[in-house]
Amino acid sequence: MDHGQAQEGRPATARTLARFLPALLIVSGVCYDVLTPAAYTAVPFFTAAPLIAAPLASLRTTVLTGIASFLATYAVHARFGLVPDADAVTEMATVATVAALAAGINRIVRLGDQRLASAREVAEAAQRAVLPEPAERIGGFEIAARYEAAQEGTFIGGDLYAVQDTPFGVRLVVGDVRGKGMGAVAAVAVVIGAFREAAEQEVTLEAVAGRLERAMTRECVRRGGVDAYEGFTTAVLAELPHGDGTVRIVNRGHPPPLLLHGDGVVFPVRVPEAALPLGMGELGDGPDRAAEHPFPSGATLLLHTDGLSEARDARGAFYDPERRLTGRALTAPGPLLARIAAEVRRHTGGGMTDDMALLAVRRP
Repeated sequence: MDHGQAQEGRPATARTLARFLPALLIVSGVCYDVLTPAAYTAVPFFTAAPLIAAPLASLRTTVLTGIASFLATYAVHARFGLVPDADAVTEMATVATVAALAAGINRIVRLGDQRLASAREVAEAAQRAVLPEPAERIGGFEIAARYEAAQEGTFIGGDLYAVQDTPFGVRLVVGDVRGKGMGAVAAVAVVIGAFREAAEQEVTLEAVAGRLERAMTRECVRRGGVDAYEGFTTAVLAELPHGDGTVRIVNRGHPPPLLLHGDGVVFPVRVPEAALPLGMGELGDGPDRAAEHPFPSGATLLLHTDGLSEARDARGAFYDPERRLTGRALTAPGPLLARIAAEVRRHTGGGMTDDMALLAVRRP
């Protein structure tokens, strides 16, 4: 069993133990009361049982646990006489009150779970709408994408990717919006929408980048406040012309893509003149200039956000994708991204601090 499987197994074991804990507390309370003098009370055991069952079990189980606790309280006092004394009545009333409160807590927790489940469904729908899973083959290339959220239960954040088959070739974008929350998600939707429109209409990749620049600038002004001056998106755009073994790259302040050759050689695809991020173009020196690189058959182009290259372990060491992937036999894009994501989770101990978007394109 690897580290990831072990981590998945621990919560399951904890849930199993928690499920049996109320019954164990009742049994322990009975044993405690039987084995200790009459002056000692086991009420803490009997009141804890329904309280623990409330957030973990169903309403029926919580109510049954409360009844069992009440009967156990009565039973341990009945051995001293069928007519309970004042202390016994007080203890039974305490257990009954706590059991009723536990039932109420259970209902509140269940309603919260339902709202959370509804919110998760909305988040999943938003992810599918904003970041749809690309087809496995587009324009003759094998494609795979993966989004890994740093926070468990989060489906989408400020990272983005998109693939578009156009008359000018297959065009791709991977980016990272500054900021978090719904504002970042809105900016993601703006960038992807602008990319899909521009990719179909603009003849050059530089012109596509210019359209994204203008869309991001408008979005920053619309949002106002600090974002009007500091809002930006790092992005890398790629173009794979049909029937041509090359790739054209425009980089707007983003980590360079990696080109993975079939013989295990890996190197970053850098551009001579990397421009400023989208939304900051007016501060730059000039227009975008695309760089062209060979993209041979059997090679894979890996585009990623800084959630990959800046993932740290407990000692603060970065995950180095270039070193980690060098010398490996290439697999299909889907299994490749799954393996990278699993390695990053192991490297960080499951404690990623930033979202990670991955997009892999393989020339068959």
